Amino acid sequence: MERLHSLPTIVAALATHLLLQPALAQSSEQSSLPSSSSPLSALDGQFPTARDAKPLSRFEVIALRPGDQFKECAQCPEMVVIPAGEFIMGAPVDEQGSTPDERPQHKVTISKPFAVSRFPVTFTEWDACVAARGCQYLPSDHGWGRAEQPVLDLAWQDAREYAYWLSRATGKSYRLMSEAEREYVTRAGSKTAYWWGDSFIPDRANSQRRPSGPSIADGSDTHIPRVPTRPLPVDRLEPNPWGLYQVHGNVYDWVEDCWHETYDGAPTDGSAWTAGNCSRHVLRGGAFSRNPRTLRSAARLWFGDGNRMTYMSVRIARTLLQ
Repeated sequence: MERLHSLPTIVAALATHLLLQPALAQSSEQSSLPSSSSPLSALDGQFPTARDAKPLSRFEVIALRPGDQFKECAQCPEMVVIPAGEFIMGAPVDEQGSTPDERPQHKVTISKPFAVSRFPVTFTEWDACVAARGCQYLPSDHGWGRAEQPVLDLAWQDAREYAYWLSRATGKSYRLMSEAEREYVTRAGSKTAYWWGDSFIPDRANSQRRPSGPSIADGSDTHIPRVPTRPLPVDRLEPNPWGLYQVHGNVYDWVEDCWHETYDGAPTDGSAWTAGNCSRHVLRGGAFSRNPRTLRSAARLWFGDGNRMTYMSVRIARTLLQ
């Protein structure tokens, strides 16, 4: 997997940073990020090499635009800048496979840009945390290999521990995503069951029914044969329009929120819902061993904090503007 090891130098002069003020998206109606002349943007998918991975300066943060990528230490995750905007969270009653806990639908406003890891956290990244004694738990790879495979078997507290370590290692604000943020980045401006549409396409997401086969227009999956499944390396399959890989399937991501049976009373500002029964927390995204309907953008799952299942992993967020 090609990894980003450096960033272009940004002139930290006042005149320059004023010119480089980020053109933040005010709405997520478009399904792709706006074009940008930012010095951190890709050219034909390639990022220039000019600077070792290290924490961003204040001026570099100010210069970031949606779609820019950065990395703040050698073993830190690659991060993608997500635009501010708004979206409708949850699933309509007529969405095939949806459940009552995905309702009522409600508008959520993300007022500031933030960054999210381009991939689920890998074993390489997790093992660096363990080696630095920032993470206590050393999970098994179940014989599938480590390196660029997604880290597996994480409990909610393990995921938080990793975010704390990144914050200490970089001096920056790394954290778990909120549930609203996780759905927002999954949708990437879409309003359909999956970021590409309402039909499940097996070659776009690693699920229980992963092999090549027909699209599933009605949300069911009875026509695709069940086969042995396993997690894939994190850079496999097509990224969504905001450049994030495997937002549907492969592994679930823990988020910060406590579990609630419905969205009645849910925050509308994109923040985590941390009131209520916090012995259970939310997972999002679906997994390699799960049915396609559980991979939908609005689909939710909960587990107790101490549970570790093979498909439990994490994707990290970073606060950019306080």
